[in-house]
Amino acid sequence: MPLLSSNTADKNIVDRSKPHRNSDVARAVKRTRDRLSQQAGNPDFDRELLKLHARAIVNSAAAVPLLVLTIAVAGLAAGMNTDTLVWALFTMGCYAGLAIIARRVDRTEAAAVKPDPIRNTFLAAHGLSGLGWAYFASLGCGACTIDQFPVIKAVILLMAMAATAIMASSLRGALLATFAIPVATYAYVGSQGWMPAEPIMVALLVAALPFFAYVAHHLNRSSVMLLSFRTEKDSLIAELETAKAMSDEARRRAEEANLAKSRFLASMSHELRTPLNAILGFSEVMANEVLGPMGNDTYKAYASDVHDSGRHLLDLINEILDLSRIEAGRYQLNEEPVTLLAIVEDCCHMMELRARNKDIRIVEEFEHQLPRLFADERAVRQIALNLLSNAVKFTPTGGEVRVRVGWTAGGGQYVSIKDNGPGIPADEIPVVLSAFGQGSIAIKSAEQGTGLGLPIVQGLMAMHGGEFELYSKLREGTEAIAIFPPTRVMEQLPALPTKVAAGSRRR
Repeated sequence: MPLLSSNTADKNIVDRSKPHRNSDVARAVKRTRDRLSQQAGNPDFDRELLKLHARAIVNSAAAVPLLVLTIAVAGLAAGMNTDTLVWALFTMGCYAGLAIIARRVDRTEAAAVKPDPIRNTFLAAHGLSGLGWAYFASLGCGACTIDQFPVIKAVILLMAMAATAIMASSLRGALLATFAIPVATYAYVGSQGWMPAEPIMVALLVAALPFFAYVAHHLNRSSVMLLSFRTEKDSLIAELETAKAMSDEARRRAEEANLAKSRFLASMSHELRTPLNAILGFSEVMANEVLGPMGNDTYKAYASDVHDSGRHLLDLINEILDLSRIEAGRYQLNEEPVTLLAIVEDCCHMMELRARNKDIRIVEEFEHQLPRLFADERAVRQIALNLLSNAVKFTPTGGEVRVRVGWTAGGGQYVSIKDNGPGIPADEIPVVLSAFGQGSIAIKSAEQGTGLGLPIVQGLMAMHGGEFELYSKLREGTEAIAIFPPTRVMEQLPALPTKVAAGSRRR
């Protein structure tokens, strides 16, 4: 089955496939996401719309005056009188005033913008610029050589109307405030002459004004929706950042609490070992009747029970001390060249008597001539003993424990201990790899342990830069593999030539 591992020191394992642990944060994020995907736009964005309108006017401040100047130059070239120049100066002055107002609003902070006065100011400025286009609609060209001058005026008004509909879409009513009077003026002037094309142009302008107003209205709604989505996005990001900050703070506190727990256990373990040594020593003296026979055999049995219980408690404290020192980062490795094969072989011999009592056969499959490892001998011996004791503990009578030592494919060395016991369910592997964690089979077993052996092995392997893997299948057995990295393998140096070695000895 696939490899499973645990990096937590708690017995309660978090199932990442379940919903988010913080239900309040999850619900808040879901509500915000639903609003973002379903809401059609928030109409209360007056300040933002006025800022958008001001920015659009500022960015296109030269477009309409340039159009006006081009029309004036073309009119003068066609023979129009100086009224064209007066119109151009008046209209450009109106648009200059509109640009000044827009620049002032653009530079103002959004919170300081007063929507109603500024909206009225913008509409008044647009209306004033509309007077310039009304002046243009009233212009005549009796002396010029242009036959269809009313048609040209209507086309120019349509162009200006389209440009204003796009630029002023963020301000509702700006298009009507600008071109209602010019269209009426064009219709009035056209009714005086009624050239063949003028009624058509009047009808076209009258129809174009509500059409462009409709287009500007839809552009305005699009702007409102974009502002609404942006606001909802900012709100969602703020909530996510808040949730992340809460999670980081909770993780930091949990790490501090775990470190404090490890330091407390390490300190208390030292304090408990001193009285335990006295209990073990005195109970052993009493059980062995070193100072003379005890008058009652029951007391002798009690002393033996006290000694066994004290021994069990001392073993538990030693394991807690080791695990606490590993978690607190206070476990110091005494690294030296060691032979992995010899250490594992010694551990097998130590467990031989216990295995023989249960009629369990330990099968050794070693690759010989392995180079030495640069590791802590005590830690390596503890790793091998913990894995062997677990295998012997859970292997049934008449079973088999297979121990292998050899090379890994990457050039490291490994220890594999496989039993044919009841195995571990897949969902319990993270539990048995956590501190004080025990599977259901271990709980039901008569030989219950402390649940610290595998976490200690995992921590010691991590300190050596190695890996610990646990494979298991229910009713087929378990295999535990401790892998030392290639950087821990010490390569043998080539032998020196005989003459060079002899010369170095003489010197």
